[in-house]
Amino acid sequence: MAKVVILGAGIAGHTAAAHLRRQLSKEHEVLVVSPNRNYQWVPSNIWIGIGRMEPKDVIFPLEPLYKKKGIGYKQAKVSSFHPEGSDTEHKPFVRVEYVFGEQKGIQEDITYDYLINATGPKLAFDLTENLLPGTNKTYSVCTYDHAAHAWSGLKDLIGKLKNTNTTARILIGTGHPKATCQGAAFEYILNVEQELRRNKVREQVELTWISNEYKLGDFGMDGMLMRVSGKPMKSDELVEMVFADRGIKWILGAGVTKVEEGKAFYENLDGEFKTEEFDFAMLIPAFSGHGFKAYDKANKDITEKLFKGFMIVDADYSSKPYEDWTVQDWPETYQNPTYQNIFAPGIAFAPPHSISKPRKSKNGTDIFPSPPRTGMPSGITAKLVADNIIDSITTGSESRKHKGSLGNMGAACIASSGYGLLQGSGISITTFPIAPDYKKYPESGGRDLNKTIGALGLAGHWVKLSLHYAFIYKAKMKPFWWLIPE
Repeated sequence: MAKVVILGAGIAGHTAAAHLRRQLSKEHEVLVVSPNRNYQWVPSNIWIGIGRMEPKDVIFPLEPLYKKKGIGYKQAKVSSFHPEGSDTEHKPFVRVEYVFGEQKGIQEDITYDYLINATGPKLAFDLTENLLPGTNKTYSVCTYDHAAHAWSGLKDLIGKLKNTNTTARILIGTGHPKATCQGAAFEYILNVEQELRRNKVREQVELTWISNEYKLGDFGMDGMLMRVSGKPMKSDELVEMVFADRGIKWILGAGVTKVEEGKAFYENLDGEFKTEEFDFAMLIPAFSGHGFKAYDKANKDITEKLFKGFMIVDADYSSKPYEDWTVQDWPETYQNPTYQNIFAPGIAFAPPHSISKPRKSKNGTDIFPSPPRTGMPSGITAKLVADNIIDSITTGSESRKHKGSLGNMGAACIASSGYGLLQGSGISITTFPIAPDYKKYPESGGRDLNKTIGALGLAGHWVKLSLHYAFIYKAKMKPFWWLIPE
């Protein structure tokens, strides 16, 4: 009998657990450990943030589903990793602390044969001074409760604008010099703009995008050249066209370092220190590792063998100039090289380097996006990790035949604005590969132009809405759920 422990129940952790349980016989144990009691379909938080969906539309409780499917579940958070066991416990284990109910505060050591670290990122609001959701007129859409709080603030502002002849400033983008997830902020600003129009207050609002990107449409992927209506177009040209059409202003190369009541302080690449005032702001925080510790059998600290902020996997972490990095440096199996029964798919793995070109301000401050690993890449990497573990258990021989690097993996992103079947517009972008391969595709910015495509229109909005229902269905493991791709 083998025991597989999954830490985290987000897109990566939940996907891995579902595939493991479906394909492994009941004699093998699949156990999920997560501090969260609900699964949430994160991409739809945007609609909660404009009041078009409610939290109940994007979440469901984990425990009843896991009980029905034969998946173990503990509502707890990880305290430390012990990949060699200890003097008293000879199997590897993780130490966890319960966060709910009668067991709250109690620690337990959970042994495993295989461990999947799918804990994702820490939402590091603390890395930007005073950036705390719901304070200083700043909000977040990173979780469903953050998004609901954002809608409350936005709704109050819209109500004030409708009842008076005043004006307002709205600021949306990134809240740290190295924040990632520009795509979520991009989708949110388009939805906010649409909601302002729907409420007939758009002319009263100055809407501004603020980002650590060097150019619009960078998205942490160094931008892209794509086909739009059959013709090549750069992503910065596409986003600039969309923003200009909607009257959205933009501030680029901006590293937000502090917020006060209605005011963001930032440094730009020219080394200037500036401020931007607002009546409502949604700023994506930095993502960081959780600060986990690891110990060997003698209780000696071996954190550096497992973590480099995020978890160390089969990537090339050597120091070399940005220009010398290649797609071959990205991980393929998401397996820790020291402890090969530990894996880290999704956001939990440490990227070997930045995809966007690193840039410093004239004062030496790093201001550029970190690599994105959310959504589709999280699901794909979780499934391949699960497949390798399944093969290893069922064949009795360690398998690493399932591989997938960001350098040979595509992704699709749909930024939809508006809501409903007849109202809305989608900006659909497919990218292949995520990490550009400049040797294979030297003439098109490192990507395959036949697979890197942009499109605008209502059809993309329909797809986005359809995907919401499809992936909620898939996450609930309803009949034939596995036929829906990651």
